[in-house]
Amino acid sequence: MISPELLRRYPFFVDFTPDHLNTLAMLAEEQTYVKDEVILRAGLPADTLYFLIEGGVDLHYEVIDELNPELRKDFFISEMNPGEPFGISALLEPYRYGGTVYANNPSRVLKFDAGGVRALCELDSKICSIMMRRIAQAMMSRLRDTRVQLAAARV
Repeated sequence: MISPELLRRYPFFVDFTPDHLNTLAMLAEEQTYVKDEVILRAGLPADTLYFLIEGGVDLHYEVIDELNPELRKDFFISEMNPGEPFGISALLEPYRYGGTVYANNPSRVLKFDAGGVRALCELDSKICSIMMRRIAQAMMSRLRDTRVQLAAARV
């Protein structure tokens, strides 16, 4: 469990009530990562929603040839900064991470138990609405970043 006061510092959590923040704080723990450490890996079950509070992390997407899995290419998609969620697949079916995230600096993150957050969303439509709106905003940001990468690759 973390202090709900920590959540209040970030715009992501601004619309949640004090009771919501207390409940979310009970589902979270703080974790640190060293530079270049893998935080989550594409394809694995998405059981944790992350929130960056200090440092920086990079999102990568790996393309693997279906006929020859030895052929792989890693694409940098974007950098997340403090105040941003990642591992958002933890709240979206089929609950598998779509990318791999590395710490690009020593980083502190909040780890939310995704099963607990999903259960909370089932019980409280208000918290679900706020959470999904914030997750959708993060998804749109990643989509913009991906489009920039695609455009740069064509030049």
